[in-house]
Amino acid sequence: MDFNKIKQQLRDFSNERDWDQFHSPKNLTMALAAEAGELLDVFQWLKEEQTKLENIDDKTIDLAKEEIADIFYYLIRLSDKLEIDLESVLEKKMIVNSQKYPIHLSKGNSIKYNRR
Repeated sequence: MDFNKIKQQLRDFSNERDWDQFHSPKNLTMALAAEAGELLDVFQWLKEEQTKLENIDDKTIDLAKEEIADIFYYLIRLSDKLEIDLESVLEKKMIVNSQKYPIHLSKGNSIKYNRR
């Protein structure tokens, strides 16, 4: 995935519509949270078994795709505005997480590391 290409496409899209003026970190964060809420809504009242891939109908998958794309859009725009290299921070976060959640303590365990 070419994040720089995607960032530029989203910049161009926003600039062509004169939306950059609205894309402050505050507004983008709020939009990101709203879209995450819309994704939650897709699955909110389903039973656990209904949310397994083999049980999800095409309409629900399509709704999830739309919301995930919106979340991705706002995440990329926010990282661009804050000059954050997503690939780099993800790699760093994976190193931190591997230290916070060592396999011997975390494997098969859903309890948060600091609540034991």
